[in-house]
Amino acid sequence: MVTEPTDVTEPEHRRRSGAPSALWPWVRVLAALAVLGVLAWRLDLAAVAAALGTVGAGPAAAATAAALAIGAATTLLSARRWVLVARALGLPLRTGPAVAAYYRALFLNAVLPTGVLGDVHRAVDHGRRSGALGAGVRAVVLERTAGQALLIAVGVLLLAVLPAWWGLLDPEAAAVAVLAAAAGAAALLAWARRGTALPRVRRAVRAVAADARATLFARRLGPRVAVLSAAVLGGHVVLFLVAARTAGAAAPAVDLVPPAVVALLAMAIPANAAGWGPREAATAAAFGTAGLGAELGLATAVVYGLLALAASLPGAVVLALSRRAGDQPPRGDSGGSAAKDAHRSASTAAPLCAVASEGRPTTPDAV
Repeated sequence: MVTEPTDVTEPEHRRRSGAPSALWPWVRVLAALAVLGVLAWRLDLAAVAAALGTVGAGPAAAATAAALAIGAATTLLSARRWVLVARALGLPLRTGPAVAAYYRALFLNAVLPTGVLGDVHRAVDHGRRSGALGAGVRAVVLERTAGQALLIAVGVLLLAVLPAWWGLLDPEAAAVAVLAAAAGAAALLAWARRGTALPRVRRAVRAVAADARATLFARRLGPRVAVLSAAVLGGHVVLFLVAARTAGAAAPAVDLVPPAVVALLAMAIPANAAGWGPREAATAAAFGTAGLGAELGLATAVVYGLLALAASLPGAVVLALSRRAGDQPPRGDSGGSAAKDAHRSASTAAPLCAVASEGRPTTPDAV
Protein backbone atom coordinates (compact mmCIF):
# COMPACT_ATOMS: atom_id res chain seq x y z
CA MET A 1 0.00 0.00 0.00
CA VAL A 2 1.31 3.43 -0.93
CA THR A 3 1.02 5.98 1.83
CA GLU A 4 0.72 9.72 1.42
CA PRO A 5 3.89 11.72 2.09
CA THR A 6 3.93 13.33 5.50
CA ASP A 7 6.72 15.90 5.07
CA VAL A 8 4.17 18.72 4.86
CA THR A 9 2.78 19.73 8.23
CA GLU A 10 -0.95 20.22 8.76
CA PRO A 11 -0.72 24.01 9.28
CA GLU A 12 1.34 24.27 6.10
CA HIS A 13 -1.19 22.14 4.22
CA ARG A 14 -4.03 24.38 5.40
CA ARG A 15 -2.10 27.48 4.43
CA ARG A 16 -1.45 26.18 0.92
CA SER A 17 -4.92 24.82 0.29
CA GLY A 18 -6.60 27.93 1.69
CA ALA A 19 -4.68 30.47 -0.40
CA PRO A 20 -7.39 30.88 -3.08
CA SER A 21 -10.06 31.32 -0.40
CA ALA A 22 -8.00 34.03 1.28
CA LEU A 23 -7.32 35.96 -1.93
CA TRP A 24 -10.75 35.68 -3.53
CA PRO A 25 -12.57 38.23 -1.29
CA TRP A 26 -9.98 40.88 -2.15
CA VAL A 27 -10.27 40.07 -5.86
CA ARG A 28 -14.03 40.65 -5.58
CA VAL A 29 -13.53 44.01 -3.88
CA LEU A 30 -10.96 45.20 -6.41
CA ALA A 31 -13.20 44.12 -9.29
CA ALA A 32 -16.15 46.02 -7.81
CA LEU A 33 -14.04 49.13 -7.32
CA ALA A 34 -12.85 48.88 -10.91
CA VAL A 35 -16.44 48.72 -12.17
CA LEU A 36 -17.43 51.74 -10.08
CA GLY A 37 -14.38 53.60 -11.35
CA VAL A 38 -15.38 52.98 -14.96
CA LEU A 39 -18.88 54.25 -14.21
CA ALA A 40 -17.47 57.42 -12.63
CA TRP A 41 -15.36 57.95 -15.72
CA ARG A 42 -18.09 57.27 -18.31
CA LEU A 43 -21.14 58.90 -16.73
CA ASP A 44 -22.05 62.42 -15.70
CA LEU A 45 -21.77 62.22 -11.93
CA ALA A 46 -23.15 65.75 -11.59
CA ALA A 47 -26.44 64.54 -13.11
CA VAL A 48 -26.45 61.57 -10.75
CA ALA A 49 -25.86 63.84 -7.78
CA ALA A 50 -28.63 66.15 -8.98
CA ALA A 51 -31.08 63.24 -9.16
CA LEU A 52 -30.15 62.11 -5.67
CA GLY A 53 -30.31 65.68 -4.38
CA THR A 54 -33.94 66.01 -5.35
CA VAL A 55 -34.96 63.30 -2.87
CA GLY A 56 -36.59 65.07 0.06
CA ALA A 57 -36.83 63.96 3.66
CA GLY A 58 -40.46 62.87 3.28
CA PRO A 59 -39.92 60.61 0.24
CA ALA A 60 -36.75 59.23 1.81
CA ALA A 61 -38.58 58.35 5.03
CA ALA A 62 -41.45 56.76 3.11
CA ALA A 63 -39.03 54.73 0.99
CA THR A 64 -37.17 53.56 4.10
CA ALA A 65 -40.41 52.47 5.75
CA ALA A 66 -41.37 50.61 2.58
CA ALA A 67 -37.94 48.96 2.48
CA LEU A 68 -38.30 47.75 6.06
CA ALA A 69 -41.77 46.32 5.32
CA ILE A 70 -40.69 44.65 2.07
CA GLY A 71 -37.54 43.38 3.75
CA ALA A 72 -39.58 41.82 6.54
CA ALA A 73 -41.75 39.98 4.02
CA THR A 74 -38.87 38.73 1.85
CA THR A 75 -36.83 37.70 4.87
CA LEU A 76 -39.73 35.70 6.30
CA LEU A 77 -40.30 33.99 2.95
CA SER A 78 -36.59 33.28 2.50
CA ALA A 79 -36.30 31.91 6.02
CA ARG A 80 -39.27 29.67 5.41
CA ARG A 81 -37.59 28.37 2.24
CA TRP A 82 -34.49 27.62 4.30
CA VAL A 83 -36.58 25.80 6.91
CA LEU A 84 -38.16 23.56 4.27
CA VAL A 85 -34.81 22.65 2.71
CA ALA A 86 -33.10 22.09 6.07
CA ARG A 87 -35.88 19.86 7.38
CA ALA A 88 -35.84 17.82 4.17
CA LEU A 89 -32.15 17.15 4.88
CA GLY A 90 -32.99 16.02 8.41
CA LEU A 91 -31.83 19.20 10.17
CA PRO A 92 -34.01 20.71 12.91
CA LEU A 93 -34.88 24.36 12.27
CA ARG A 94 -37.84 26.45 13.40
CA THR A 95 -39.15 29.51 11.55
CA GLY A 96 -38.51 32.02 14.35
CA PRO A 97 -34.80 31.25 14.80
CA ALA A 98 -34.45 30.96 11.02
CA VAL A 99 -35.81 34.50 10.51
CA ALA A 100 -33.41 35.87 13.12
CA ALA A 101 -30.43 34.08 11.57
CA TYR A 102 -31.46 35.21 8.09
CA TYR A 103 -31.72 38.84 9.19
CA ARG A 104 -28.28 38.61 10.78
CA ALA A 105 -26.85 37.14 7.58
CA LEU A 106 -28.41 39.88 5.45
CA PHE A 107 -26.91 42.58 7.64
CA LEU A 108 -23.45 41.01 7.57
CA ASN A 109 -23.69 40.61 3.80
CA ALA A 110 -24.62 44.28 3.47
CA VAL A 111 -21.83 45.73 5.61
CA LEU A 112 -18.90 43.37 4.96
CA PRO A 113 -16.98 43.81 1.72
CA THR A 114 -17.24 40.31 0.26
CA GLY A 115 -21.05 40.22 0.47
CA VAL A 116 -21.36 36.52 1.40
CA LEU A 117 -19.87 36.17 4.88
CA GLY A 118 -23.32 36.44 6.46
CA ASP A 119 -24.55 33.38 4.58
CA VAL A 120 -21.32 31.53 5.34
CA HIS A 121 -21.79 32.19 9.06
CA ARG A 122 -25.47 31.20 8.85
CA ALA A 123 -24.56 27.91 7.21
CA VAL A 124 -21.66 27.03 9.51
CA ASP A 125 -23.50 28.11 12.65
CA HIS A 126 -26.62 26.08 11.91
CA GLY A 127 -24.59 23.08 10.82
CA ARG A 128 -22.61 23.08 14.04
CA ARG A 129 -25.69 23.58 16.19
CA SER A 130 -27.37 20.67 14.42
CA GLY A 131 -24.31 18.43 14.71
CA ALA A 132 -24.03 18.11 10.91
CA LEU A 133 -21.78 20.84 9.52
CA GLY A 134 -21.72 19.57 5.95
CA ALA A 135 -25.50 19.23 5.74
CA GLY A 136 -25.94 22.70 7.25
CA VAL A 137 -23.72 24.25 4.61
CA ARG A 138 -25.44 22.36 1.81
CA ALA A 139 -28.87 23.44 3.06
CA VAL A 140 -27.91 27.11 2.72
CA VAL A 141 -26.27 26.55 -0.67
CA LEU A 142 -29.37 24.79 -2.00
CA GLU A 143 -31.73 27.36 -0.50
CA ARG A 144 -29.88 30.22 -2.17
CA THR A 145 -29.44 28.26 -5.40
CA ALA A 146 -33.21 27.90 -5.67
CA GLY A 147 -33.62 31.67 -5.70
CA GLN A 148 -30.76 32.23 -8.14
CA ALA A 149 -32.07 29.56 -10.53
CA LEU A 150 -35.50 31.19 -10.67
CA LEU A 151 -33.93 34.61 -11.23
CA ILE A 152 -31.83 33.30 -14.13
CA ALA A 153 -34.91 31.65 -15.64
CA VAL A 154 -36.81 34.94 -15.48
CA GLY A 155 -33.85 36.72 -17.06
CA VAL A 156 -33.70 34.24 -19.94
CA LEU A 157 -37.45 34.60 -20.44
CA LEU A 158 -37.06 38.37 -20.47
CA LEU A 159 -34.46 38.20 -23.24
CA ALA A 160 -36.68 35.80 -25.18
CA VAL A 161 -39.78 38.02 -25.17
CA LEU A 162 -37.97 41.38 -25.43
CA PRO A 163 -35.42 41.14 -28.26
CA ALA A 164 -34.45 44.81 -27.82
CA TRP A 165 -32.76 43.89 -24.54
CA TRP A 166 -30.20 41.78 -26.41
CA GLY A 167 -28.39 45.08 -26.89
CA LEU A 168 -27.25 44.81 -23.28
CA LEU A 169 -25.08 41.83 -24.24
CA ASP A 170 -21.86 43.39 -25.46
CA PRO A 171 -20.06 40.72 -27.58
CA GLU A 172 -16.62 41.91 -26.47
CA ALA A 173 -17.64 41.98 -22.82
CA ALA A 174 -19.22 38.53 -23.19
CA ALA A 175 -16.01 37.17 -24.73
CA VAL A 176 -13.95 38.62 -21.89
CA ALA A 177 -16.37 37.13 -19.35
CA VAL A 178 -16.14 33.68 -20.98
CA LEU A 179 -12.34 33.82 -21.03
CA ALA A 180 -12.26 34.96 -17.39
CA ALA A 181 -14.63 32.16 -16.38
CA ALA A 182 -12.53 29.61 -18.25
CA ALA A 183 -9.35 30.86 -16.59
CA GLY A 184 -11.02 30.78 -13.18
CA ALA A 185 -12.29 27.25 -13.77
CA ALA A 186 -8.82 26.12 -14.84
CA ALA A 187 -7.25 27.69 -11.75
CA LEU A 188 -9.88 26.08 -9.51
CA LEU A 189 -9.30 22.69 -11.12
CA ALA A 190 -5.54 23.03 -10.73
CA TRP A 191 -6.00 23.87 -7.06
CA ALA A 192 -8.45 21.02 -6.55
CA ARG A 193 -6.01 18.50 -8.02
CA ARG A 194 -3.40 19.33 -5.38
CA GLY A 195 -3.07 16.76 -2.61
CA THR A 196 -6.39 15.46 -1.34
CA ALA A 197 -8.49 18.41 -2.54
CA LEU A 198 -9.94 16.69 -5.61
CA PRO A 199 -11.50 13.74 -3.72
CA ARG A 200 -13.05 16.21 -1.27
CA VAL A 201 -14.48 18.24 -4.14
CA ARG A 202 -15.93 15.11 -5.71
CA ARG A 203 -17.53 14.04 -2.44
CA ALA A 204 -18.97 17.52 -1.96
CA VAL A 205 -20.44 17.58 -5.49
CA ARG A 206 -22.02 14.15 -5.01
CA ALA A 207 -23.46 15.20 -1.66
CA VAL A 208 -24.94 18.41 -3.07
CA ALA A 209 -26.43 16.53 -6.04
CA ALA A 210 -28.04 13.96 -3.75
CA ASP A 211 -29.44 16.67 -1.49
CA ALA A 212 -30.76 18.60 -4.49
CA ARG A 213 -32.71 15.54 -5.61
CA ALA A 214 -34.18 15.27 -2.12
CA THR A 215 -35.14 18.96 -1.91
CA LEU A 216 -35.29 21.19 -4.98
CA PHE A 217 -36.27 18.38 -7.35
CA ALA A 218 -38.55 16.52 -4.97
CA ARG A 219 -42.12 16.14 -6.21
CA ARG A 220 -43.78 17.72 -3.18
CA LEU A 221 -41.09 20.06 -1.86
CA GLY A 222 -39.77 21.46 -5.15
CA PRO A 223 -42.94 23.39 -6.12
CA ARG A 224 -43.21 24.90 -2.61
CA VAL A 225 -39.63 26.12 -2.77
CA ALA A 226 -40.25 27.54 -6.25
CA VAL A 227 -43.33 29.46 -5.09
CA LEU A 228 -41.43 30.93 -2.15
CA SER A 229 -38.56 31.89 -4.47
CA ALA A 230 -40.97 33.60 -6.85
CA ALA A 231 -42.49 35.57 -3.97
CA VAL A 232 -39.02 36.63 -2.77
CA LEU A 233 -38.08 37.73 -6.28
CA GLY A 234 -41.30 39.72 -6.51
CA GLY A 235 -40.42 41.50 -3.28
CA HIS A 236 -37.00 42.50 -4.58
CA VAL A 237 -38.54 43.81 -7.80
CA VAL A 238 -41.02 45.90 -5.80
CA LEU A 239 -38.14 47.32 -3.75
CA PHE A 240 -36.38 48.26 -6.98
CA LEU A 241 -39.52 50.06 -8.18
CA VAL A 242 -39.61 51.98 -4.90
CA ALA A 243 -35.96 52.95 -5.42
CA ALA A 244 -36.63 54.05 -9.00
CA ARG A 245 -39.58 56.22 -7.98
CA THR A 246 -37.57 57.71 -5.12
CA ALA A 247 -34.73 58.57 -7.53
CA GLY A 248 -37.18 60.35 -9.84
CA ALA A 249 -38.05 57.75 -12.49
CA ALA A 250 -41.49 58.54 -13.90
CA ALA A 251 -41.74 55.64 -16.37
CA PRO A 252 -44.60 53.12 -15.98
CA ALA A 253 -43.87 50.29 -13.60
CA VAL A 254 -44.00 47.71 -16.40
CA ASP A 255 -41.09 49.50 -18.10
CA LEU A 256 -39.04 49.36 -14.92
CA VAL A 257 -39.41 45.62 -14.35
CA PRO A 258 -36.82 44.58 -16.98
CA PRO A 259 -34.14 46.89 -15.52
CA ALA A 260 -34.97 45.50 -12.09
CA VAL A 261 -34.37 41.92 -13.25
CA VAL A 262 -31.14 42.99 -14.97
CA ALA A 263 -29.94 44.65 -11.75
CA LEU A 264 -30.73 41.56 -9.67
CA LEU A 265 -28.94 39.33 -12.17
CA ALA A 266 -25.89 41.60 -11.98
CA MET A 267 -25.83 41.21 -8.20
CA ALA A 268 -25.25 37.48 -8.72
CA ILE A 269 -21.95 38.19 -10.48
CA PRO A 270 -19.19 37.24 -8.02
CA ALA A 271 -17.30 40.52 -8.50
CA ASN A 272 -19.17 42.80 -6.12
CA ALA A 273 -18.45 44.35 -2.76
CA ALA A 274 -21.49 43.95 -0.51
CA GLY A 275 -23.63 44.10 -3.65
CA TRP A 276 -22.02 47.23 -5.09
CA GLY A 277 -20.33 47.29 -8.48
CA PRO A 278 -21.94 45.21 -11.25
CA ARG A 279 -25.42 46.20 -10.01
CA GLU A 280 -24.73 49.90 -10.67
CA ALA A 281 -23.19 49.20 -14.08
CA ALA A 282 -26.04 46.92 -15.15
CA THR A 283 -28.74 49.29 -13.93
CA ALA A 284 -27.15 52.23 -15.74
CA ALA A 285 -26.92 50.16 -18.93
CA ALA A 286 -30.49 48.90 -18.57
CA PHE A 287 -31.89 52.39 -18.08
CA GLY A 288 -29.91 53.56 -21.09
CA THR A 289 -31.33 50.72 -23.21
CA ALA A 290 -34.86 51.57 -22.06
CA GLY A 291 -34.35 55.24 -22.97
CA LEU A 292 -34.56 56.41 -19.37
CA GLY A 293 -31.00 57.70 -19.05
CA ALA A 294 -27.95 55.93 -17.69
CA GLU A 295 -27.43 58.58 -15.00
CA LEU A 296 -30.93 57.98 -13.65
CA GLY A 297 -30.17 54.27 -13.67
CA LEU A 298 -27.05 54.81 -11.58
CA ALA A 299 -29.00 57.00 -9.16
CA THR A 300 -31.66 54.27 -8.89
CA ALA A 301 -29.01 51.65 -8.16
CA VAL A 302 -27.52 53.81 -5.41
CA VAL A 303 -30.93 54.33 -3.82
CA TYR A 304 -31.66 50.61 -4.10
CA GLY A 305 -28.39 49.79 -2.35
CA LEU A 306 -29.21 52.18 0.49
CA LEU A 307 -32.75 50.82 0.83
CA ALA A 308 -31.45 47.24 0.86
CA LEU A 309 -29.09 48.24 3.66
CA ALA A 310 -31.99 49.83 5.56
CA ALA A 311 -34.05 46.65 5.09
CA SER A 312 -31.25 44.61 6.69
CA LEU A 313 -30.92 46.82 9.79
CA PRO A 314 -33.04 44.53 12.00
CA GLY A 315 -30.18 42.09 11.53
CA ALA A 316 -27.91 44.49 13.41
CA VAL A 317 -30.25 44.21 16.39
CA VAL A 318 -30.23 40.41 16.13
CA LEU A 319 -26.43 40.41 15.91
CA ALA A 320 -26.06 42.67 18.96
CA LEU A 321 -28.51 40.63 21.03
CA SER A 322 -26.98 37.30 20.04
CA ARG A 323 -23.47 38.44 20.91
CA ARG A 324 -24.64 39.93 24.20
CA ALA A 325 -26.40 36.69 25.15
CA GLY A 326 -23.47 34.54 24.06
CA ASP A 327 -25.52 33.41 21.06
CA GLN A 328 -27.19 30.66 23.12
CA PRO A 329 -30.25 29.17 21.33
CA PRO A 330 -33.29 27.68 23.01
CA ARG A 331 -32.90 23.94 23.48
CA GLY A 332 -35.62 23.22 20.94
CA ASP A 333 -33.78 24.98 18.12
CA SER A 334 -30.97 22.52 17.59
CA GLY A 335 -32.09 19.43 19.44
CA GLY A 336 -28.54 18.91 20.76
CA SER A 337 -27.23 17.91 24.13
CA ALA A 338 -25.84 20.22 26.80
CA ALA A 339 -22.29 19.30 25.83
CA LYS A 340 -22.98 20.16 22.21
CA ASP A 341 -24.58 23.44 23.26
CA ALA A 342 -21.43 24.38 25.18
CA HIS A 343 -19.28 23.60 22.15
CA ARG A 344 -21.60 25.57 19.86
CA SER A 345 -21.50 28.57 22.16
CA ALA A 346 -17.71 28.60 21.98
CA SER A 347 -17.75 28.28 18.21
CA THR A 348 -20.23 31.09 17.63
CA ALA A 349 -19.23 33.67 20.21
CA ALA A 350 -17.29 35.46 17.45
CA PRO A 351 -19.25 34.83 14.24
CA LEU A 352 -16.54 35.73 11.75
CA CYS A 353 -13.92 33.53 13.41
CA ALA A 354 -15.84 30.46 12.30
CA VAL A 355 -16.07 31.87 8.81
CA ALA A 356 -12.35 32.45 8.53
CA SER A 357 -11.53 28.93 9.61
CA GLU A 358 -14.04 27.23 7.36
CA GLY A 359 -13.80 29.28 4.18
CA ARG A 360 -17.05 27.79 2.91
CA PRO A 361 -18.45 29.29 -0.33
CA THR A 362 -22.05 30.17 -0.89
CA THR A 363 -24.16 32.04 -3.38
CA PRO A 364 -24.57 35.80 -3.62
CA ASP A 365 -27.27 37.71 -1.86
CA ALA A 366 -29.44 38.67 -4.76
CA VAL A 367 -32.59 36.67 -4.00
